[in-house]
Amino acid sequence: MDAGFEAHLRADGVEFDATDAELLRTIDSEGSLNRAADALGRSYSRSLQRLTELEEAVGPLVARQRGGSGGGGSELTDEARDLLARFQRLRAEFTGTAEVEETVLFGRVVAREGELATVETDAGRLRALAPDSDGAEAVQVAVRADTVTLHDPGDAPAEVATSARNRFEGRVAAVGEAEAVARVTVDVGAEESLVAIVTTSSVEKLGLADGTPVVASFKATATRASPRER
Repeated sequence: MDAGFEAHLRADGVEFDATDAELLRTIDSEGSLNRAADALGRSYSRSLQRLTELEEAVGPLVARQRGGSGGGGSELTDEARDLLARFQRLRAEFTGTAEVEETVLFGRVVAREGELATVETDAGRLRALAPDSDGAEAVQVAVRADTVTLHDPGDAPAEVATSARNRFEGRVAAVGEAEAVARVTVDVGAEESLVAIVTTSSVEKLGLADGTPVVASFKATATRASPRER
């Protein structure tokens, strides 16, 4: 099981994300799934399939009417409007919490491949974008909290099976929870703890607390190396 910054809600294994929210809002404004799919440039059959998956997980989201003087149509249920409201609160809290927070890891460049550099840090080797490092060996690597994913060590994907190339083992140092998201700091053996932003439901599912072992991962393309400032 993993937890990351992606703004989504989970229900019975189905994730509700920004694409799903856009579909429901467009159904609401257009008055039917068919017109919503046209307006969004999506396949009607795939939109119907997705709506069915969501409804199987969370309950009825669209009330459909057939024929009649108004020509039929669809409207959102109270459950759908509640789902949209919860998703909007989640996105707002994510944005306010994680938009600017970064962890800075210090290290030395040991290899380069185009704009990617391999950097040796106290936490281990990582790969990072280094277009502004000017060939410097001593660098600092900024890792945004919203790009870090936390995994249960037993469920963490193998390194070769994920595009999140950077993987550090560590232990949770602190968990600070708000209404929808939590700020989790992880001791990965570096001078500075790694910060991740996850949903509060993920905190519960992963059993995150002080001392919990985790695997933290983040993509090389989500980092940036620059000459060390100190």
